[in-house]
Amino acid sequence: MSNTAINVKNLSKRYCIGQLPDENDCMRYNPPGLRHAIEDIVRNPLAWWKSRRAKKEDFWALKDASFEVKAGEVVAVIGRNGAGKSTLLKILSRITEPTTGRIEITGRIASLLEVGTGFHAELTGRENIFLNGAILGMTRAEIKRKFDEIVAFSEIEKFLDTPVKRYSSGMYVRLAFSVAAHLEPDILIVDEVLAVGDTAFQKKCLGKMEEVSKKQGRTIIFVSHNISAVLQLTSRAVVLDKGCVIFNGTTEKAVELYAGAVGDSTVFFPVESLPRKNRGTGTVCFISFRFDRPLPIFSSDENFQFLAKVWAHEASPRIRFSMTIFTSEGTPVGTCFGPEIYGMRRGEETEFEISIPAPRLAPGRYCCGVSVGKGNPRIGMVEFDTILDVMSFEVRAEEGDGGTVAEWMRGWGPVVLPDLEYRSAPLSHSFETVANGSKIFSV
Repeated sequence: MSNTAINVKNLSKRYCIGQLPDENDCMRYNPPGLRHAIEDIVRNPLAWWKSRRAKKEDFWALKDASFEVKAGEVVAVIGRNGAGKSTLLKILSRITEPTTGRIEITGRIASLLEVGTGFHAELTGRENIFLNGAILGMTRAEIKRKFDEIVAFSEIEKFLDTPVKRYSSGMYVRLAFSVAAHLEPDILIVDEVLAVGDTAFQKKCLGKMEEVSKKQGRTIIFVSHNISAVLQLTSRAVVLDKGCVIFNGTTEKAVELYAGAVGDSTVFFPVESLPRKNRGTGTVCFISFRFDRPLPIFSSDENFQFLAKVWAHEASPRIRFSMTIFTSEGTPVGTCFGPEIYGMRRGEETEFEISIPAPRLAPGRYCCGVSVGKGNPRIGMVEFDTILDVMSFEVRAEEGDGGTVAEWMRGWGPVVLPDLEYRSAPLSHSFETVANGSKIFSV
């Protein structure tokens, strides 16, 4: 039996696009109101017909796209805006039909393509869970069995019996993703819709997708412009450009190609509008962080370096940066403090280059918490601004001789300590204690 979940063969989708020949003619022969329109048709049908004619043009949103996804695989689809990603997902979800080519799908599909997909605005959240489950082919008993998990994950229990038309876009996404992920589809298709949710919920969704793929063996097609999320979740990626598949391979190489195509040589993290869990005095605040590379990937023995842009609401004669590195599970690896340096004037905006010399992190995924303030741990500190869970990055496993790749077990810890040093030493004298408490000298 084949373990292929999705097989796309020479898939193409054509749309007819056009433009009315002249804007003045459009206004003249398409006046507002039904009465005026009928009068115009009767008085001068030829002129009206010419005004309605448009120059037809074929636009191929997809062109001969072919790739295969194995069961249990997590595959990213990346590309510029307009590359054909959403068209591909709509065809896979059977929302639209392809012009040519074919797709072979094995299993039940759940799609999360845009906010509120598959929901009825007049129904409550509770009713939409059952409706969406029925659309996915679940029985009422199966939906009831998963109901409590869905509600707990979505965190909208308080509004469960409120019509979803009153939900915010974030609440829509919470409920829609929770339904799609918990009703056990064989294939889960997720578009950029997760970007609507807050940072904490995005992280929660990524964790759920990892659980669905690794523990439950489900197939996931993931579309996102969040390169860190793509690197974290997927091992293979398909790159689309102008409707064509230009690469199908490892995620790292796919992201390198994508970053080159969009002309982006850095990884950028805007943080100015992010909510702060630990609010400081606000004297100086972070605006953004960025890595000076197209992929947030480092080796174990290189300096960890980034750029931090800050803005001073008030003047500060001295400032100091500090940072904590966390594992992907949220466990602190270590914290380091920089020295106090010259301050900033009110209204001044400055970008600082910050680095940790060779932190020797073990292969794996990490994120950072960064603070700006004044003082130091010995004399006391005042924090101006703190950003947590930002700058996700990866430390890659090094390749050795003969193409071998270093392995690192989680139980060994998140830091690669220096190699042990040892030498032979002469035997030392020792004492042995006997039952009566006296000591016997022995060698």
